Amino acid sequence: MLEVAKAGANTADWEPVKKEESLSQEEISSPIVSGLSQGSGEYFTRIGVGSPPSDAYFVMDTGSDLSWTQCQPCASCYKQSDPLFNPAGSSTYKSISCSDSLCSQLLIRGCRANQCLYQVSYGDGSFTVGDFAVETLTFSGSQVERVALGCGHNNEGLFIGASGLLGLGAGQLSVPTQLRLPFSYCLADRFGTGSSPLIFGGGAIPRGSVFSPLLRNPRLGTFYYVGLEGISVGGTRLSISPAEFSLQSTGNGGVILDSGTSITRLVASAYATLRDSFNARATNLPTAGSFSLFDTCYALGGMQSVDVPTVDLHLTGGVTLQLPAANYLIPVDKLGTYCFGFAGTNSDFSIIGNMQQQGYRISFDRAAGRVGFAGNQC
Repeated sequence: MLEVAKAGANTADWEPVKKEESLSQEEISSPIVSGLSQGSGEYFTRIGVGSPPSDAYFVMDTGSDLSWTQCQPCASCYKQSDPLFNPAGSSTYKSISCSDSLCSQLLIRGCRANQCLYQVSYGDGSFTVGDFAVETLTFSGSQVERVALGCGHNNEGLFIGASGLLGLGAGQLSVPTQLRLPFSYCLADRFGTGSSPLIFGGGAIPRGSVFSPLLRNPRLGTFYYVGLEGISVGGTRLSISPAEFSLQSTGNGGVILDSGTSITRLVASAYATLRDSFNARATNLPTAGSFSLFDTCYALGGMQSVDVPTVDLHLTGGVTLQLPAANYLIPVDKLGTYCFGFAGTNSDFSIIGNMQQQGYRISFDRAAGRVGFAGNQC
């Protein structure tokens, strides 16, 4: 989920305090589950907020920075599966004053009775507004104190079931930046019931990972950009100009790795080339028109197995992501209709979404300026 409001100021004068001081060595984790059972295309992680901790589901989002949860009293809240967080019931909740350096990190902020207020909007029209505070978060028993957190009293959007959002972006207010730790996740099958850990610190980067450089966009510090050098279908590299995916010196273009976007969106001309090439090699699949944002679907009901063209993504550094068929043929009904799981965009940048990331443990090592990929590490 792409955050529209980006923070970019320096926070060198503030850092979180963890109960155990060996933060650089200790592993912190929390479980990741598919949100599909609650009607969401996002992946959730479950963490505790406050003292005593109130456990709740949070959308796991590398495309935004500020973490937040819906709070009592609520002026306008969407439906969530867990009770609303009550800051009055937590002994570690502390409001941030308008003069605090943390308040200045917010791009959109306000002030009421010396209480710092925040507002964040997202690319799909969702938003959250409320009080800015510091609070203790609990990750599977590991407590992290004084984490900057939004306490949302007016929230609207497609967060279905989750209490809020865990910001994993590269900006100054994200959880990885506050912890100053590498992190990784592996997104299990969205149609399954299993879980896998979100890991910070020791053990976040598994052995056997292959790495691609993280690219930096000085205009948008939140996003994790990767170099997408090309796409292959059926083992054949497509004729897509590298300029279609390049990050320009102006800050335009590029390819973002985003756990909070479901479907990979490619710039229009590159998507058309990919779709047409796949169709040309999938002549054995009976077509079924379009469905929602998908313009290419197939009627596979009653078939025990089908042969489908392979799809590979080629990243800078010699990394090739060989996508399982389940990562790009997506069931959309109970009749056996499957759709090609990519879509075009009119934006000048592309997004690799969570559907295509499934099954890889993806590690973000910002200190080394790289992103790692390891198969079968969920």
